[in-house]
Amino acid sequence: MTGKEEFGSSYSPLPYNPNPNPNPNLNPYPQNVVFLLPSYRPRLPRRRRRCILYSAALLLFLLLAAFLLYPSDPEIRLVRIRLNRIGIRTDPRPILDLSFSVTVKVRNRDFFSLSYDALAVSVGYRGRMLAFVSAADASGLIRARSSSYVDATLNVDGFEVIYDAFYLLEDIARGVIPFDTDTHVVGNLGLFFFNVPLKATVSCEVYVNINQQTIVRQDCYPKSLGDPIDQSSYIQAGDT
Repeated sequence: MTGKEEFGSSYSPLPYNPNPNPNPNLNPYPQNVVFLLPSYRPRLPRRRRRCILYSAALLLFLLLAAFLLYPSDPEIRLVRIRLNRIGIRTDPRPILDLSFSVTVKVRNRDFFSLSYDALAVSVGYRGRMLAFVSAADASGLIRARSSSYVDATLNVDGFEVIYDAFYLLEDIARGVIPFDTDTHVVGNLGLFFFNVPLKATVSCEVYVNINQQTIVRQDCYPKSLGDPIDQSSYIQAGDT
């Protein structure tokens, strides 16, 4: 008995595991599961939605009314210019005789009728006005979004060129003289019970060949803008 106890081994029992894990690959700790709920947006009251719709419709109506009723200046265009005659005398002083006939197109861009009562045409040379004329029948009524044509004749008889005589002699030697023309239209726009004054101006540079008695070129543009509307037109004297 004593020998067995000296050479024998003693055993102790393993500690008890109350939650054995049969699968060693699994996480022994419990997992947290999170559920995402959709955000709740409270619906607008029916009365508030109706108020927003009415406000948007009213704003759209006001913008449309402002676009249709806001007055704009008439659009004028020099559609035809005719050289009737040109004469130059250089002895003893430079004297100029000149006659132009012009046809002006007046376009009403508004949605109300336009009445115009004045159309004036002036011609100048190198920034100095030579003559000014108002059309005798320059009055009428233009319907909404319509156009009208007005004729005018401008005559320069015996104009003595003093300040720009040197430049005039140079232009005579070249055979082409540049002239400046300004066309003005004044009218009123009938807006309900009100009359809104409107005006428009178009300027042209006209180059006249004194040997052939023709207009070789004209460049026209609105006075307030810089965009040319009619360039390099060729109109002979006597054209209609």
